[in-house]
Amino acid sequence: MRKLLLALCLLAAPSAGFTSAVQSLLPGADQRGAATFRLLGVPVYQARLFTRGGAPLDWGQDFALELTYQRQLSQTDLVEATLREMRRLGQAAPGRARFEACFQGVAPGDRYLAVSEGPDRIRFLRNGRSACTLSQPGIKRSFMSIFVGENTRSARFTRALLG
Repeated sequence: MRKLLLALCLLAAPSAGFTSAVQSLLPGADQRGAATFRLLGVPVYQARLFTRGGAPLDWGQDFALELTYQRQLSQTDLVEATLREMRRLGQAAPGRARFEACFQGVAPGDRYLAVSEGPDRIRFLRNGRSACTLSQPGIKRSFMSIFVGENTRSARFTRALLG
């Protein structure tokens, strides 16, 4: 019984540490919604949206988005998919090199956390460690619209994420 309890605590520890990262970067944040993004039925990542007090998304307020990957993806895959979606949505995107500095390849269980800091900055953490900060006019809406915008790839995913 003790071994089972210890195993459960160890499994919960990484998630708890990640939630504390959200709290330290976005005080008062609570989970608003969660969803799994699937491509042709295959789960790619699980997403969680955090807002202050778990309130409905307000683009005028800071919020955080956590992605926990279910598949292995290369850095090229992540960067290309991000740039492609930003272009599809008609959003201004930073240059490829800036995203390459932010994103590394992922394996199942890897997590990225994006936390907005006003309309023009997003801080990224990978597995709880600082990865980069992107600064550009309107970057919050440009990047986060991929997941919680009006014309995402999956309306069902976005509705679940928005709560």
